[in-house]
Amino acid sequence: MPISAPRPGAHLDGDVLRVTVPAASSAEAVELCLLEASGERRIELRRSGDWWSGQADGVHAGDAYGLRVHGPWDPGRGVRTNPAKLLVDPWTRRVEGSVTSLATARAFAGSDPFSGARDDRDSAGVVPHGIVTADLDPAPTSRPAVPWADTVIYETHVRDLTKLHPDVPEHLRGTYAGVAHPAVVDHLVALGVTTVELLPVFAHTSEPSLLARGRTNHWGYSTLAYLAPHPGYASSPGREEQEFRAMVATLHAAGLEVVLDVVFNHTCEGAADGPSLSWRGLDAAGWYALDARGRDVDVTGCGNTLDAASPLVRALVVDSLRHWVATMGVDGFRFDLASTLGRPRGGAFDPTTPLLGEIADDPVLAQVKLIAEPWDATGEGYQVGGFPAPWAEWNGRFRDGVRDFWRGHGPLSEIVTRFAGSSDLYWPARTPAASVNFVTAHDGFTLADLVSYEHKHNEANGEQGRDGTDDNRSWNHGAEGPTSDPAILALRARQARNLLTTLLLSAGTPMLLGGDELGHTQHGNNNVYSLDDETSWRSWTALSSPGLVDFVARALALRRATPALRRTDFFYGREDTDPDGATPDVAWLHPGGDELAEPDFHHDGRTLVVRVDGDPALLLVLHAGGAPVDVLLPAAFGDTAWAPVLDAGTATGAPPSTDPLPAGTVLPVPAHTALVLRATPRG
Repeated sequence: MPISAPRPGAHLDGDVLRVTVPAASSAEAVELCLLEASGERRIELRRSGDWWSGQADGVHAGDAYGLRVHGPWDPGRGVRTNPAKLLVDPWTRRVEGSVTSLATARAFAGSDPFSGARDDRDSAGVVPHGIVTADLDPAPTSRPAVPWADTVIYETHVRDLTKLHPDVPEHLRGTYAGVAHPAVVDHLVALGVTTVELLPVFAHTSEPSLLARGRTNHWGYSTLAYLAPHPGYASSPGREEQEFRAMVATLHAAGLEVVLDVVFNHTCEGAADGPSLSWRGLDAAGWYALDARGRDVDVTGCGNTLDAASPLVRALVVDSLRHWVATMGVDGFRFDLASTLGRPRGGAFDPTTPLLGEIADDPVLAQVKLIAEPWDATGEGYQVGGFPAPWAEWNGRFRDGVRDFWRGHGPLSEIVTRFAGSSDLYWPARTPAASVNFVTAHDGFTLADLVSYEHKHNEANGEQGRDGTDDNRSWNHGAEGPTSDPAILALRARQARNLLTTLLLSAGTPMLLGGDELGHTQHGNNNVYSLDDETSWRSWTALSSPGLVDFVARALALRRATPALRRTDFFYGREDTDPDGATPDVAWLHPGGDELAEPDFHHDGRTLVVRVDGDPALLLVLHAGGAPVDVLLPAAFGDTAWAPVLDAGTATGAPPSTDPLPAGTVLPVPAHTALVLRATPRG
């Protein structure tokens, strides 16, 4: 179990501030520093084991505070105590300020963090600090509680979602209040999504490499305070807690859940040559995975790795998550680079590691959605399918398999397995809902760029093209980037709808990248983490001709109306469920109507016809070939007629005709097209 302490952090009792914080066993003194107009008021804390506690009178909500730690300096052992550096309380619930002098924020002198020299410049005034807050009442317990089988996730960034929204008042754009604006909420409800997944909203600051280049971490994967909302997303400075809670309440009232993208794998301090803002100055070896020479073990690609074996890390993670559920009202979490949570000290992945178990078994957290990004920055960290129940996972194999199919690559077996819920990864311990299916996400091409670019174009990032993946599995359809060729534009639009059809109607939990329904482009940039501009901000001009918005809404309405697409168990097919000749729950067919034989699944087929049994049955035609194909509408399972319900060949998905076609009809299907038909009721 995580270590216990008398309520870590700083808490008001009237005008008395009670503080409890951890520090290294080598620490000689820890001071609470109240940053008052007349100067710094310091109160020495008392030690009990590795925890230090004390209190200060005459303190009020809104007062600024920090910590200072006295003790030895021995960077070769990971000991980086430096009382000149003002530190943020890891449990603070509000922060102010930013790093305005990276050199002063560093605890070491010179250019070598292992040189043995300590920098004695006082960092107060050039680094962030905590703000005293009054305790909030618990969040309301009434929540949408959307079942996993019905969940449709919409991934978005607080600022990007509304920064350009013409119906959101300018002073609310890019804020928590902007997300809660009726124009935004109405759009999400009309789309048919159920769950809004927000990129990091914990208070963050830019990592050293960006600060050194005068850039910022726009996405927020650089956490500074794990219990504090990011102040930059508040329309009224200092009211970020209240605005966040109001946003959650508004979304809940509309039936929408809120899931947070959380970053417990590394912090904003970077590697040992980064600043000393909190954890490194308190107890570097107690928070981070370090090697025998005091250097950071980096399996995150971000300079440091929080140690999943550390009692401090485990305590902070669970406390943070419980706070965001019980006090801030959220409905779940997506864990960035979650494999690190199962890699104590940066070692081999272990799904039974205590931290993963403590999260899943906690009585508060057991009631919310837990989603793992099941990889980190190393090959060993790629663990898709490796997390235990009740975890769901981002399924990167779904993304790759669907992209490959629609660009004409790969065997049928891959698209079949991904469409059917990825039983190879999640059966028997979990259900199809454990597979969070996506074809695009914040990290990578948008949908518009996926069908318009074959190579990344990340020049604006200033990293000479070294950043961002080269494994895009994309297709530009004849021109790289913008074109006026009507044939290319039409094919791109149809392919975008084909990808959406596959995503939104596959077994599993679909996740839509916010802005894809608007046709948002990042101009071929697949890593816009540092671009806080129109590249990232979602353009809402597409609402003037909302074809793709209507297409997504139509596809999701079809999903809601078809229980067989929202499965709570896996497809079994004829082999397991048809001993007496009953209709199988799924049938994989050739265009000519015959069922696929085992060898067929291993060929590079370009057409897949799927009959999903139900009341009524559906027929999905996924045709990735470059020439038209004739598809025989099946009658072998007792179906008498098929009525078109979704056509990726039209802008909104509305079929040119919904008249039923008799079973046995040969249906011409254009090149690169997805179609869905519904069986008419049997007589």
